[in-house]
Amino acid sequence: MAEEFRLPDLGEGLTEAELVSWTVEVGQTVELNQVIGEVETAKALVELPSPYAGVVEELLVSAGSTVPVGTPIIRIATDTAAGETSSDNPVLVGYGPVAPAESKRARRREVRAPESRTTSSNSTSSASAKSRPDASPAARIAARELGIDLSAVTGTGPSGAVTKADVHTYARSRERAPVQSSERETRTPIRGVRKHTAAAVVRSAFTAPHVTEFVTVDVTRSVKLLRRLRKLPEFEGLSLTALSLVSKAMIAALRENPSLNASWDEENQEIVTRHYVNLGIATATPRGLVVPHVKDAQSLSLVELCRAITELIATARGGKTEPAQLTGGTVSITNVGVFGIDTGTPILNPGESAILCLGSITRRPWVHKDELAVRWVTTLGVSFDHRVVDGEQASRFLAAVASMLHDPDGLLIHL
Repeated sequence: MAEEFRLPDLGEGLTEAELVSWTVEVGQTVELNQVIGEVETAKALVELPSPYAGVVEELLVSAGSTVPVGTPIIRIATDTAAGETSSDNPVLVGYGPVAPAESKRARRREVRAPESRTTSSNSTSSASAKSRPDASPAARIAARELGIDLSAVTGTGPSGAVTKADVHTYARSRERAPVQSSERETRTPIRGVRKHTAAAVVRSAFTAPHVTEFVTVDVTRSVKLLRRLRKLPEFEGLSLTALSLVSKAMIAALRENPSLNASWDEENQEIVTRHYVNLGIATATPRGLVVPHVKDAQSLSLVELCRAITELIATARGGKTEPAQLTGGTVSITNVGVFGIDTGTPILNPGESAILCLGSITRRPWVHKDELAVRWVTTLGVSFDHRVVDGEQASRFLAAVASMLHDPDGLLIHL
């Protein structure tokens, strides 16, 4: 008998997802919980396990399509034994039982379902899939975002598979090549992370009245503190950066300025003040900007916070952030300093009332003890929702963060 697998509820109230790629093809035998494809939700790339064992009979949705939850996406022919072992409640990889190990090369295959679904078209689809370049999912995503035809890219991966690095190498070589009349512009479909980011920032900009304040501060003592802390065995193997220390100062400052950790509930006409901190870390990834959250950050030591941030960023850049990590944030921080930028005016994440911006930390001329000296200096900025936060509250919060970074002795009790 044939079983249809419908796109499952991916959690956190999401109603649709984009089918990024298939990792199986028509006629291929699949096992229970074997990864059959990848879908992208609101900024998270999630693997789909097969709820059935059997043979792929038909791919009902083309890669690149946006699919509502509950839509049939694949049909699998099962036998009696397979039917007995199939799962009525399939779980997503990362949320439950993991799939058995399988060939990475097999997982990289991708099929686009034909427009007309007939017996003859299935064989055509299978033949077409085999002619498609072998490439990793990350390479396919990068190629789609850059508008690159994978068939033009020379693969250096296993068995000649195209890797993400190959795509970027090809992109750089194309940029150096003379522009042809047929390549004067590139049109990239608005999908995935870019689509969700655009919707979020527009909703935020036209819903919450933004105000941004700035302060420039001498952080020389914090820079010295970071150097000392990195030598401690507790931080061995961790990437202890200014972001972790500033995040800790930010969390401490919220205790005396809780309005910046609140939200505006329009429907109930209430201001909701949180007594916990789900700290959003704005992260630049190859797929776009994502803001995963460190849950209950107020309860973490500096070592624990540093480890959580490091893992969160690595997971986000690898495209493996779970949907649960992208929702429920209460306040955020963005670090534009890593790009050599002095400061910025960040847009609030929907549902939050404040976001702190950390600028570059550089050596500048500064008046220190009534004398001109070269000191480590940075500029902090905070954007806030003026419906929830008054200028006085935002100013006190920003001043508190700056004070702790200028004189970290006051921060040590919170580490």
